[in-house]
Amino acid sequence: MQVTRQRRTSEKGHVDLFGRRIGRRTLLVTTGIAVALGVTGTAVASTYQFGTQQVAQTTANGQVISSDQYIDPYGSRTVINDGKIMSSAVSPDGTHLAASVTDGDASLVVMDLGTGQVKQKVGTNAADDLRIKTAAVGQEGPTYSPDGTQLWLGQADGYTKFTVGADGTLSDPVTVAIPADGTKHALVGAAVFSADGSTVYSAVNGQNRVVAIDAATGTVKQSWAVGNAPRGVALVGGKLYVSNEGGRPARPGDTTINSYGTEVVADPDSGASTTGTVSVIDVADPSAAVRSIDVGLHPTAVYAKKGAVFVTNTADNSVSVIDSRKDRVVQTIATQPWPEAKVGYEPDAVTLTDDGRLLVTLGRANAVAVYRYKSPQEPASYIGLLPTDYFPAEITTVGRKVVVSNTRGIDARRPSTSGAHGTHDTTSSLTQFTLPDERVIRSQTAKVFKQNGWTPGSVTTSKGKSHARPVPVPVRLGDPSTIKHVFLLVKENRTYDQVFGDMPQGNGDSAYTQFGENVTPNQHALAQQFGLYDNFYDIGTNSAEGHNWLMQSDNPEYTESSAGEYTRSYDTENDVLGHQKSGFIWSGAQAAGKSVKDYGEFQSVESKPAGATWQNLYCDARTMDATGAKTAYPIQTGSAIPSLNKVSVPGFPLFDLDVPDVYKYQIWKQDFEKNGPANLNMFWFSNDHTGGPPSPAAEVADNDLAVGRMVDEISHSKYWKDSAIFVVEDDSQAGLDHVDGHRAPVQVISPWAQHGTVDSHYYTQITMIRTIEQILGIHPMNQKDSAATPMYGAFSRKADNTPFTAQPNRTSLTDGLSTLPPCGADTPAPQDAKASPAPTTAKVPADKQKLAAQWKTWESHQRLTGPHAVPDYANPVQMNRLTWYETHNWTKPYPGDSRIYAPNDVPGAYLPSPESDG
Repeated sequence: MQVTRQRRTSEKGHVDLFGRRIGRRTLLVTTGIAVALGVTGTAVASTYQFGTQQVAQTTANGQVISSDQYIDPYGSRTVINDGKIMSSAVSPDGTHLAASVTDGDASLVVMDLGTGQVKQKVGTNAADDLRIKTAAVGQEGPTYSPDGTQLWLGQADGYTKFTVGADGTLSDPVTVAIPADGTKHALVGAAVFSADGSTVYSAVNGQNRVVAIDAATGTVKQSWAVGNAPRGVALVGGKLYVSNEGGRPARPGDTTINSYGTEVVADPDSGASTTGTVSVIDVADPSAAVRSIDVGLHPTAVYAKKGAVFVTNTADNSVSVIDSRKDRVVQTIATQPWPEAKVGYEPDAVTLTDDGRLLVTLGRANAVAVYRYKSPQEPASYIGLLPTDYFPAEITTVGRKVVVSNTRGIDARRPSTSGAHGTHDTTSSLTQFTLPDERVIRSQTAKVFKQNGWTPGSVTTSKGKSHARPVPVPVRLGDPSTIKHVFLLVKENRTYDQVFGDMPQGNGDSAYTQFGENVTPNQHALAQQFGLYDNFYDIGTNSAEGHNWLMQSDNPEYTESSAGEYTRSYDTENDVLGHQKSGFIWSGAQAAGKSVKDYGEFQSVESKPAGATWQNLYCDARTMDATGAKTAYPIQTGSAIPSLNKVSVPGFPLFDLDVPDVYKYQIWKQDFEKNGPANLNMFWFSNDHTGGPPSPAAEVADNDLAVGRMVDEISHSKYWKDSAIFVVEDDSQAGLDHVDGHRAPVQVISPWAQHGTVDSHYYTQITMIRTIEQILGIHPMNQKDSAATPMYGAFSRKADNTPFTAQPNRTSLTDGLSTLPPCGADTPAPQDAKASPAPTTAKVPADKQKLAAQWKTWESHQRLTGPHAVPDYANPVQMNRLTWYETHNWTKPYPGDSRIYAPNDVPGAYLPSPESDG
């Protein structure tokens, strides 16, 4: 594969903003930490080993990806450049594999396992080999009939049934509908055929039932009520075993939280589900009562062989073994290979070889765990791990060969015509191998540990009262920090090059810059004063993933596997199934005895007066700023998560592009001046997403001004001396970057931050969260942040208390509005002629007005504003082009394109938005 160019000066570490190498004393701030760690016996974890390596760089440990990991799979690899694999199945004769895919140019691909090549593409694109009606695909499937002549693909409202030819290719797509139950679509899970192929048993995930479908006619013959969110299915004799990801139905007195219209039993504080079950259906006696077996949390895959039913408990990091004769759990196999963290490995598929080796994919560890297994009653014994590609999701055996499908393949590295990458350049892959002997497995285990950064002593806690000297980022949890107040400010969707590509001091490319210094003067001034980070990565593809990575230090498997539909939920703030059992960063802070305030982040409920338009709220913000008056347009917000509701500040808006960020700043400012900060303060300033009433440049300028003023306010307060502000994007999906689409702007702002430097060390959202945890004494949430090394090198042990003075906006905040605010247009400061230019008006050239009108119509349907606004609802390949056209005055094609397109002509516009939740 083609990888990005190597780092210009791969060992440069820190340089100042004028390109000068910093002296020995400053470099020792970073290297001294390593020495200290070695002396104290505390091991250095995953991110330290990356140094200044970049994503996609090939190293001795493997290829760098954006999630604090290397990948270098055991066996052979076939990269699929058609999107992310949601699920896959091998044909009965073992010659072909069918994989459902999303976020690419197909919905289903058929691969020849002999050659490892894609043989057929099926989807809604005119260029696909076979066309179907909808591109949405479910969490599970596709499913072959026993004789291999049919293939059923699960979708939101049932199935598409195909005829399988002698050469393995598909034809004659036929819709098999399962009607909606009120507002609940079918959202089918796994399916299995009866032995004679006459009946398909399907988990109807969205309706909490299982149905029997006549394979010939598509008629539903029988229906059984089961637990919540049925997903995996296995047929053993006359019994059907069904995993219920949401556990048992709620009973009177249970604490519950909603998931797709179903009340799921949940923890009263964290909002995570607390039960997992397997339903047992006697298909030979449809009138028999459905039985239930308790298993671990979030049971997903179900696999049966040799008298046992294996169930992967994805959130509990275990596999339940059910004796199919007794219908009870006879053993539970731990899938926790690293003793430092109990959760976060996410077992999601399982198979058993003929010679007694149990294989379990660990999605978030990029590995297959191997066990010796003899019978349900005899405990399995752990052998070791084999490395895979990024997020293995399915595993099966074909003779002696093991086949693994990896959801994210080699990360977002699909070949690009633009010379850059975006997060939606997603890949997937197949890895194949013959299971090696135990000696090789043990040697590969060490490799998996290295690739994940699993080292002893990654999480150490101070015993009793600590007498350590305060430092900005303590080595041990519980040791004192010079920082008492952390501000975590979350923004939306920008890449490094989009914002900082115009700064020659860093590794940027101005060809992809859309919001340079004349749009973001505060971000640029903050980078000059507090440092520029040009090798920082967001992990998620989109907002559904990004906010999870920031709040949970993980994107749980439930959300990862839902990317083909996102119909149960998109952002999982209000969906119990998207919450990990170990909680969130704010609940961890509370457990550590720290105070928390939340301003919009991860909230899911908002209401505001009918008169609260963007224009009126903008004027309201100006009045509040000038007079200190309260808002005239009070906004009500909330969360489905009890622990978050307890710390949410009333009146702070969440994602709604009808609300200026300068208004959000005023709401915060009044609370800050009256009540002061908490130890952990979380924010959602979302207008750099773009798509609201003003032009994109105006929205990003609004966001930039709000952030600049907030830093100004904090840095001129009595709290500045012991504060740290982290400014981060939730994801970087809305643009291109010449290094990698996951590379994003980040800012670390504090008297204790390094000043005036360019820091090119590999950092990610995970390492940033671990840094906050280390400062506040919060125990890491899972194996990802447990393995991460804090951003020690971003801080100095000597404070520089110089405050920051906010820069006036140079781009009008009211540019592009169809109606000016009652208080009049915004008049910005003059632009800097030396800085990268920004559009001074949203006026469309005469020859592009018809085209722009088509885009305006398209934009009106993208749920960008109002009470039903949804982050990232719009198709990203279209949204990114609209933003590019508007920020380049409709004069320049999007990178890689030959012309400016109408909405429906955009390459990839045939794709439904993978972020759509309705």
